[in-house]
Parts: sequence; structure tokens; C-alpha cells
Amino acid sequence: MHAPESNRSHFALPVVVATLRTAGCVFAEDEAHLLMSAASTPDELSGMIDRRVAGIPLEHVLGWVEFCGRRIDAAPGVFVPRRRTELLVREAVALLCPGDVAVDLCCGSGAIGAVIAGAIDGVELHAADLDPAAVRCARRNVEPVGGRVHEGDLFDALPETLRGQVDVVVANVPYVPSDAIALMPPEARDHEPRTALDGGPDGLDFQRAVADAAPRWLRPGGHLLVETSFHQAPASIEIFTTAGLLARIVHSDELDATAIVGTRPVDY
Repeated sequence: MHAPESNRSHFALPVVVATLRTAGCVFAEDEAHLLMSAASTPDELSGMIDRRVAGIPLEHVLGWVEFCGRRIDAAPGVFVPRRRTELLVREAVALLCPGDVAVDLCCGSGAIGAVIAGAIDGVELHAADLDPAAVRCARRNVEPVGGRVHEGDLFDALPETLRGQVDVVVANVPYVPSDAIALMPPEARDHEPRTALDGGPDGLDFQRAVADAAPRWLRPGGHLLVETSFHQAPASIEIFTTAGLLARIVHSDELDATAIVGTRPVDY
């Protein structure tokens, strides 16, 4: 896709690329193409370049992010879905059937739920987040595909009628250790809510909370999926096992991603 002619005449691609590269953008050429395609006037393009150079995440400048081949609305102050999280989506879709109940917990923009609902006909999708800004963003992504978005803390946000009825819970909970937040790239550290990043002293506080509550919400044989790091995976497995779930590690070298899939035993 090419930028309007007026934008190309005022901002030649090499100039935009050089500007972004000087600002430290690793994929400057790709970003330049996206910005030039998104802007409808030279003034709009200039403003977008200025915001990007100032360190605003590209997704927030554009207002969208591509995730699993789908364009997802993004918003300032809302967690931007990472490509590695596509592993959670793949695993969830493989476990779901038409008519099943799926929950996107700590949903952020609702990207996971939106892709799941688009992939599985007739799935009953619920998404939930504590942050009002995330809930507003998620509604723009989830409601058009027939899902519902709830505001509240973890499972407390969900309708009580779902208790014991959920087939798959996907919970991309925060898992960065508190002391490691300062080491994250500024785009995440400075422009995404700390509540979407900080997983407590060892990064696993939210995994413990979700795994502990999940068996009461999952149907017998239902599944809980969380993203974790390769090094945290053994501890995550122990958390799931302690909560009474049968757990396994899933890893993708392609995505550099690790996830835990837990299953509620039929006789739990």
C-alpha cells in the first residue's frame, strides 16, 4: 500500500526512514511505509512521525496492530499484543469447538478473544479486564465478532452463570518480575500500564491467582492457558499442579514463546 502522492512529495521515503532510524527505530523502513500509508495529509504524517520519534509505540500512533493476521484496534495506555502471544491463540483454537464457551481473561485490547471468535463459529466469547481503558478498547474489537466484555478483577468480572461452564480460559496475565520492569524497552515501560506488565516479585503472582480459581470456572475437562517465560515454565507447571490442574508446557521456537496448558480433571 502506498502513501498519498502529497505525502510522498513532502516526505520522501528515505527521509522518513532516516528520521526514524536516527530515533532508534529498529524496523525503520517498515514503519515508514506504515506511517506514510496511514496518513491522509502531510500535516497528519508530520504529527505521526513526531509522535513516533518521541517514543510513542508505533501501534498507538497508527491506532491498530496486526495480530494473527487480523487488524486490532489499539489505544494509548492499553497493552499492545505481542507476536509471541499468537501461540496462546493457536493452542486455544485447537481446543475449542463451535458452541464452546471461551474466556479471554486480562484481555487488554481483546486481541486474543477477537481472533478466537473469528476462528471458531458460534463460540460464546467473554473477555474481561480491570482497566477501564482496556475495556473500552476491547469492546471495539470483541463486540463486532459477537463477544461480550466485562470490567472487573480476574474471574470476579464474569457472570456467575459461567461458573463451571467454561471450556477454555486464555489468561495472558502479567508475568514480568517487578524488578525487571526497569529493564524493559521504553515503549512498554513508559507507555503501557504497569498493571499489565508487573507480575510481582517472581512474576507469577497472577498465575497463582488465576490457576487457583480456574477449576471452579472450568467445566470438567476444560482448559486454562497462560503465557510464561521459558525460565519460569517449571515454576508455572508447579503452580498449575498445586491448583489441581493437569499441566503441560508448549513452546514455539518460531515465536520464541512458551505457554502452559492446564486441564481440569474430569473427576476434580
